[in-house]
Amino acid sequence: MTTDTSLERSLEAILMVADEPQGLVALATAVARPVASVRQAIDNLVDDYDGVDGSVRRGFELREVGGGWRLYVRADYDHVVADFVTTQNPSRLSQAALETLAVIAYKQPISRGSVAAIRAVNVDSVVRTLLGRGLITEVSTDAETHAVLYGTTDLVLTQLGLNSLDELPPISPLLADGAEGFDERL
Repeated sequence: MTTDTSLERSLEAILMVADEPQGLVALATAVARPVASVRQAIDNLVDDYDGVDGSVRRGFELREVGGGWRLYVRADYDHVVADFVTTQNPSRLSQAALETLAVIAYKQPISRGSVAAIRAVNVDSVVRTLLGRGLITEVSTDAETHAVLYGTTDLVLTQLGLNSLDELPPISPLLADGAEGFDERL
């Protein structure tokens, strides 16, 4: 067994930025190497991260899931990472996320399609982000269209320092013409 550290480092770099599991063929194509070489390098990385042969067991692991390979936090450290992500490293929302959150807050319950129509852009990834951060939740399903309807969570109220959605300021005065807005709740 020959170790090709250059190949292993290249695979590490790709796996570090990949947000989906990567199959052996895709990885082999990305590094322009034979699938068998990539398979061996992946096996070496798994052993290295797991502390086989005296190496240090890492806080992350390389797992095969969904037909591909991806780096994951080792289960032993889930609680540390969860705490860091939710309390120690609060990241700011993008402008698109803030706008989408505002539409949902003022018009809830509202479907993804309705939010997209109001914003005139695709909001799929933004809605996923807001769901992932616990700022919105699925509240019901539209009886006619079967579309999922979204609403804000208590976390939004906490972050805004509000007791209820009734405390949201009227938005009409903030609009350019001041004549129309989201003052009416659905």
